[in-house]
Amino acid sequence: MAGADDLGRFPKAHPRLVTTVLSIIGYALVLGAFGGLLPLPRISRDAVIFLGDAIAVVNTLALGAILVGVYFIRADEVRKHRAAMLTAFTLIMVFLVLYLVKVGAGFEKAILVEGPVYYAYLGMLAIHILLSALAVPVVLHAVVLGLTRSPSELRDTIHKRVGRIAVAAWGLSLFLGIVTYLMLNHIYSWEPRTELLLLLAGPGLGRLKDWVTGPAD
Repeated sequence: MAGADDLGRFPKAHPRLVTTVLSIIGYALVLGAFGGLLPLPRISRDAVIFLGDAIAVVNTLALGAILVGVYFIRADEVRKHRAAMLTAFTLIMVFLVLYLVKVGAGFEKAILVEGPVYYAYLGMLAIHILLSALAVPVVLHAVVLGLTRSPSELRDTIHKRVGRIAVAAWGLSLFLGIVTYLMLNHIYSWEPRTELLLLLAGPGLGRLKDWVTGPAD
């Protein structure tokens, strides 16, 4: 029992270390998916499209939960704020699973549009990806602090400051992700994207080639 108690106290005593470890795991999983290093069976084109739609729904719900959480904390409804933010975090975990399967077992998409719209799309996509990556440790740190301390204890931590940064980065990333999803899937058309996989030169490239060319017979 003492060992279990010590394990439970560890995140509270070392929130930055726990945040760092969890962030590294998250980054490694995403890079592994892009490089085709995750042991996932190949999925069909229809499955990739379905997962893309499901991810958009999950991200929309997560953004809504974040906005609700901000409303509750401004109204000093701490318990409701906590519930809303944990709901948002849970949805992001669902997103991560769906995204890893979509990329690791399927493929990414490239938008088919030219001119200013193309560069606007690329700009929003770049900001979305950058904020998604930068938000990981900030969001995790806010969650670790929130789960290991009471509301009164949180007042003596940087949870409020970190939380504001997390909401700004996380919320904008989700919003831009939803906008680029709509542009890619419902306003313009797309094709399988190969550039990133070519750079990584991972096993995923062969998987994409098989999907594009189809079976030999």
